[in-house]
Amino acid sequence: MTMRIGAIDQGTTSTRAMLCNQAGDVEILCSLPHRQSHPQSEWVEHDPLELLANIQTCLAALPAVDAVGLTNQGESCLAWDAVTGAPLSPVIVWQDNRTAAEIAALRADGAESLTLERAGLPLDAYFSASKLAWIIGNRPEAADALRQGRLRLGTTDAFFLDRLTGCFATDLATASRTSLMNLETGTWDEDLCRLFGVPVECLPVIRPTAGELGMIGGIPLTASLVDQQAALYGHGCRTPGDAKITFGTGAFALAVTESRIPAGPDGLLPTIAWQVGGKVLHAVDGGVYNAASAVDWAGRMGLFSDVRELASFAAAPAITRDLAFVPALSGLACPHWDRRGAAAWIGMSLDTSKADLCQALLEGVALRTAEVIQAMDDRVPIVESLSVDGGLSRSPYLMQFLADVLGRTIRTSSFDELTAFGCAQMAATALGCDLPRPKSDKVFYDPRIGRDEADAWKRKFSDAISRCRNWRQI
Repeated sequence: MTMRIGAIDQGTTSTRAMLCNQAGDVEILCSLPHRQSHPQSEWVEHDPLELLANIQTCLAALPAVDAVGLTNQGESCLAWDAVTGAPLSPVIVWQDNRTAAEIAALRADGAESLTLERAGLPLDAYFSASKLAWIIGNRPEAADALRQGRLRLGTTDAFFLDRLTGCFATDLATASRTSLMNLETGTWDEDLCRLFGVPVECLPVIRPTAGELGMIGGIPLTASLVDQQAALYGHGCRTPGDAKITFGTGAFALAVTESRIPAGPDGLLPTIAWQVGGKVLHAVDGGVYNAASAVDWAGRMGLFSDVRELASFAAAPAITRDLAFVPALSGLACPHWDRRGAAAWIGMSLDTSKADLCQALLEGVALRTAEVIQAMDDRVPIVESLSVDGGLSRSPYLMQFLADVLGRTIRTSSFDELTAFGCAQMAATALGCDLPRPKSDKVFYDPRIGRDEADAWKRKFSDAISRCRNWRQI
C-alpha cells in the first residue's frame, strides 16, 4: 500500500498542509495566512494561539497518513506557562529588532567573541537569545512564571510540540539558530545562557530532526525542523557544495558543508542542516532580510498593481542607468550584519518612473543575494548550477538578473513548494522510505553578460550599500 505523508509548514506569513505519497503525488490541502503585528517601529509579532489554531486546522485537513512533519520559522520565539500552556508573550518574529540596544551593549563589552566561538553566530537581534531575554525583562507575567518555576522559553516549534504532543522539545537545527547552543557539543551552553540572561532550565530538550518525536493529532510526528533546512532537503541537497536559494519573506541561501566551518569575517553562519539516524550534517547559511517582503511593501506603496508587471521590463537594467535600490527595510544581514543600514533608492531623477523603481528593487534583491553567494563560495566552493525556489522565483526578470550577476546558471521549477515537500521527505526518511519529487517543468537561466560587466554592477551596488550604511550614522 502506498505510504502517505503529511507536512505542516508553519512559515512567517502562512501555515500550509501538504499531502504526499510514494507515487509522486503532491497536493496542498490547506493554506491559512496569519496577522503580522507591528506594535512599534522595528517590532514584528505573531499571535501564538492563532498560529497554533492554524496548525490544528491544517492537521484536520489531512486524511489518514502514516506520519507528519512540522517546519518552523527558525529564530521566532516566545514564552509560555509550563502548567497551563498559556502564552506569556507574543511570538517575537525573526525580523524583529527591538533588542538592538542590548545587542550593541554586548558587542561593546566584547561578547561577540564568545557567541562566534560557541554558537558560530554574530551578535544580532535576528537570533532568539536576546528576544528571550527581552521577554523575561519586559513581560511581568513571564518574570512571575520564572519565580514560580513555571516558565518555558523556546522557539515556536517547542511551543507547538509542547501543546500538541506534550513534549517540551526542539531539534538540533532549530536550537543552532538561537545563539544559545554550543555547535561543538549540540547542547545548551551555560556561558551563552548567562551572557544573554536566559535561564537554561527554562529551555526545551534538544532532539534529532527526524525520528519518533511523539504523536500529533493521533499521527506519528517523525520530523521537526527549520523551514530553510526543510527547503534544503527538498532541493535534494545532500553532499558538500550542494546549495539552494529560497526567495520567501527574505532570501536565504544554504549550502551543505563537509564539516562544521568556523565563523569568519565574511558574516556567514555555520549551522546544523539536520540530524538523522545519529548523523549530523552541517551547513553554512547566509540571508537577506527583505525579498518578497520588499516587493509586498512596494505594492502597498502603489508602485505596481499586479505582480505580473514585475515579470519583465523594457528598459535596460536600472543599475546600468545608475539607479539602485538597497532592500534594507529590516537592516542588512549577511555579510554586513548591520541593522542600522537604511533602505533607499539611489540615483533617482525627474524622469524616474514607477517601473524603474520596481526594476531597481528586484535588482537590489538579486545583488544582495549575490553578496551572500559570493561570500559562501569563497569559503565553501558550491555547485555551478543553483537551485532556486520561492514565490519570487516566478519572476523571469529577477532570475535572469541573478544569473547574470552571479555568472552561474539558475535553475527553477514549476513545482516550488520545496519547504513543505522537504519536510514531508524528512518525515518519510524517519520511516525508512523516500518520497519522489513530483515531475515538473524546469527553467534554466544562463548568464548573458561577461564577468567584467557583472563586476561593474556589483561595484555600483557596493557603493550604494556604503551610502545607506553611513546614512544613519550622520
